[in-house]
Amino acid sequence: MFIGQYRYNLDDKGRLVIPQEFRKQLGSELIINKGIETCITIYKLTDWEKLVEKITDLPFNQRENRLFSRYFLANAYQKELDNQGRINIDIDLIKYSEITKECVIIGAGNVIEIWAKDKWEAIDASRSQDLDDISENLKI
Repeated sequence: MFIGQYRYNLDDKGRLVIPQEFRKQLGSELIINKGIETCITIYKLTDWEKLVEKITDLPFNQRENRLFSRYFLANAYQKELDNQGRINIDIDLIKYSEITKECVIIGAGNVIEIWAKDKWEAIDASRSQDLDDISENLKI
């Protein structure tokens, strides 16, 4: 399980250090992808394989399933951590997430999210009210 948040900078070559706490759980190979919102997501290879299995089991005759599968899987890249615990982030993912340099890496259960610092701060600023509203309807 990935939890917590960390602040790092993207270097000039598009590399980002993954927090040591997350590296321990990830293993050497991982999948990086466009997130559902404007973040970048990182999956352990085993979790990614389970997710892909669920996506490919969706009925192919439904347009929404095809579109989701096409979009989601076409934007995924298999990566390896280098000796310094970094990954190279593809330029299309950097553009999508609007990361310029500063970013926030958060643990979100079985996935890691990478956010542009300003986008994460905007989300975090509304968190208190959103969390109150959402928690009212959760059955935990």
